[in-house]
Amino acid sequence: MKPLELGDGTVLYEPVEPFARITLNRPDVLNAVNNALLRGLGEALDRAEARDNVRAVVLTGAGRAFCAGGDLVEITQRAQAAREGQPLPESVDALTVFLKIWDLSKPVIAAVRGYAVGQGCELAGICDITIAAEDAKFGEIQVRHGFGPVVLIAPYLLGLKRTKELMLSGETFTAQEAQSMGLVNRVVPADKVLEEAEALAKKIAALPRAAVLQDKRLINRSFELRGLLAALNHAKDPAYADLSSSAPRDEEGQARLRVLREQGWTAFLHERDAAYRKEEKS
Repeated sequence: MKPLELGDGTVLYEPVEPFARITLNRPDVLNAVNNALLRGLGEALDRAEARDNVRAVVLTGAGRAFCAGGDLVEITQRAQAAREGQPLPESVDALTVFLKIWDLSKPVIAAVRGYAVGQGCELAGICDITIAAEDAKFGEIQVRHGFGPVVLIAPYLLGLKRTKELMLSGETFTAQEAQSMGLVNRVVPADKVLEEAEALAKKIAALPRAAVLQDKRLINRSFELRGLLAALNHAKDPAYADLSSSAPRDEEGQARLRVLREQGWTAFLHERDAAYRKEEKS
């Protein structure tokens, strides 16, 4: 059966009873997150929720990466349109889509190959279970180009010290390091990652559905009582708004994004990482 294309083809949905496979499908840009992908992912999760024969979900990425984070080209295009007073297309809220995974009545298992950075790291993190290939790389690299996290899940996965190392350093971490930090449940050979995730989905699907749902909701509720939802919705917090408005203008971040807009993706990557690589070598 041919997978259903959602979000203008940026997401594939395939029922493989007793689970559903959802694939991020922008391999040419390492499955970078844009509005179309967010819309498609939301639709795919809604489909999985509505179907009784789907008892679990496996989320993966097409090509050589799980997800390389937010689509910086789309971000800069929207910023330029805003500066020029042009009408902007409606933006899909990433947090709302990611929380569909949190609230889904069926467990969601991430099968991660290659890069899971930025929003990709957050997406893998908010899944109930994360299986990583030996070649996977994780990181909250947005700090390198002046952005903060879209979905602040890391403190609840890693704890204080590890979260600060992840988010303040801008480094990428191996699958083994990510497992030791608490981002990953299992590390398997690259050619086995989808097989392992789907085997686990089948195992969970064979268990009493009501008990699986109860356990997921009980675990989630214990973290919600610790303030997880308030932390994820930090953009609505007046204290965060005050902090954001009082922060100094990030001229370096703006300069790097100008390179992207004017010279293209390759020039941006070189500019973005040049100083960082220099520091790593020194």
